Amino acid sequence: MQATLSLVKQQPKTAPMLRINDIITIADWELSEQFMRASGPGGQNVNKVSTAVELRFEAERSPHLSAPVKTRLKRLAGRKWTTEGAIVIQVDETRSQARNREIARERLADLIRQALVAPKRRIATKPTLGSQRRRLAAKSVRGEVKSLRGKIDGDDD
Repeated sequence: MQATLSLVKQQPKTAPMLRINDIITIADWELSEQFMRASGPGGQNVNKVSTAVELRFEAERSPHLSAPVKTRLKRLAGRKWTTEGAIVIQVDETRSQARNREIARERLADLIRQALVAPKRRIATKPTLGSQRRRLAAKSVRGEVKSLRGKIDGDDD
């Protein structure tokens, strides 16, 4: 009996890590999923099966993301960012739990990919001489129009 048990090896069950790009992959401990009953269409199934998914990513504690990326991610996430520094994504679009899970993971990956792109720095430019002259000419015309408004002095005593 013992010989049979020792021959059967259990393969370690590894959940797929979330791959963002060639360099960044999110570890399993950073993600947690919770399934709940979804609202909306589904017939009798909607009351029995927990198909909606809530994906939670511990962004603040993630060693894979740099500080500037975390700052941009916080701004992009908006209300999805919690006070603990986690991003919570809820999906209940389909009747399939597996499909909802895929959608949630893809949304998180897209959000992180957007945060990875550093915005271009704006280069201040000087207005051209012609635009400055046109602006001043328009101001003087406007000032002339405004000066013509007002009370008319009556000199016909």
